[in-house]
Amino acid sequence: MKNWFFHSLALFFWITSTWGEVLPKKEIALILSEYTSLEQKISQHIKLKPNSLELFSRRGDARMFLGDFGGARKDYEKMIQLDPLLEVSHWRLGITYFYLGLFKKAAHQFEIYHQHDAVDRENGIWRFMSQAQESGVLEARQNLIEYKQSDRPPYPWLYDLFKGEMQPAVLFARIHEAKYPKGYHSRVLFHAYLYVGIYMEMVEGKISEAEKYLAQAVSNDYGRTTGTYMWQVARIHYQQIQKHARIHLPR
Repeated sequence: MKNWFFHSLALFFWITSTWGEVLPKKEIALILSEYTSLEQKISQHIKLKPNSLELFSRRGDARMFLGDFGGARKDYEKMIQLDPLLEVSHWRLGITYFYLGLFKKAAHQFEIYHQHDAVDRENGIWRFMSQAQESGVLEARQNLIEYKQSDRPPYPWLYDLFKGEMQPAVLFARIHEAKYPKGYHSRVLFHAYLYVGIYMEMVEGKISEAEKYLAQAVSNDYGRTTGTYMWQVARIHYQQIQKHARIHLPR
């Protein structure tokens, strides 16, 4: 039995004991069970189709969602080995590098992604996050990617936040003043909660505030019902920051 399976079991027992107020225990158990089963099934299919991009992509995601960053990295890198043209657009690989602490590699991955999509400020935020971990916030701000075209909300405001040109209260006021339809409003709030939480952690060093925002991202209706990649990232990031805070490890 693989190490990732023992890791997912440990994650289950720890997470269900601490997350009761954010996600129901049954929901957490279902998520981990679903992706554990999916990882196993895809691994069997890969034996039959060892050059399938789709299978490595799907297993990489399943491993990522189980917190197996090393396994996800291997699958994502395998995709690039099979098709080198994927490298420039593989933002998911950059995220695995980030959670493995490979911040220079992460920053490079997000930097080359800008060649693929010169509008996506979310990518620019991840590059900032990686560079801030590697070289500090000041240098990361000096090297922020410049964007000329508009982007989906709330990313122009979030980017201003990471630039140091907007406060969280103003950002949320802008969102509420926009009066988006209910479903879209929830979606915009999810992204705002996630990245304001990360901002409070990494830039402001306010862990308790960061936990509050990240908890709101995890419990957000849009995130929970869609289960998007970034909702899974929010769930994982919340779990990691809470774990570090509880056992008082340096970040």
